[in-house]
Amino acid sequence: MDQQVLETYVVESPDQAMALLNPLRAEILGRLTEPASAAELARGINEIPQRVNYHLKALEKVGLVRRVGTRQVRNLVEVLYQAIARTYILSETLNWPKETVDRIKDQGSLSHLITAAERIKRDALTLLERSDQQEEVPSATVDTSIRLATKEQRSAFVQEYVQLVSQLVEKYQAHDETEEAYKVVLAVYPQIAQGGEEK
Repeated sequence: MDQQVLETYVVESPDQAMALLNPLRAEILGRLTEPASAAELARGINEIPQRVNYHLKALEKVGLVRRVGTRQVRNLVEVLYQAIARTYILSETLNWPKETVDRIKDQGSLSHLITAAERIKRDALTLLERSDQQEEVPSATVDTSIRLATKEQRSAFVQEYVQLVSQLVEKYQAHDETEEAYKVVLAVYPQIAQGGEEK
């Protein structure tokens, strides 16, 4: 049933690029590195199945997800979907002005950041409830800051940051699907001073 999921996919289609800007669609893609149905996704992100199904069809239409099988659930046959990649990069060859591509990248990254933050908060509350029931919940958080002088340095730092974490994930990834899975989220954004301005 499982099909190969690319580590990185370069988005060259304007329709795909626009689809990625939608925070809910980005959330759906992030959860589809493994096959799942619309109902399963809806439960995971606290959305109604009809809305998730609508966005799944939109993502399938532009080629960012694909149908990989079906399964019987009671009297229903659920369609299983899977994303084509784990991460997505907007191509410079989208035939849009550079300023537009840069703005879309920034807006898309911020939308993904908001979605990731909401997911972390929701998951943390669920895990806190499990911890209250005396269940051991291993987790870790790294919070630091870095000063980067130029746009080129920022880009190089993020690329190396992602590359190093990807290497660690590959190194320690257990191939037994019965092993417990852990969510790893990377975030880099301008530090905000107490007054609300960027530092």
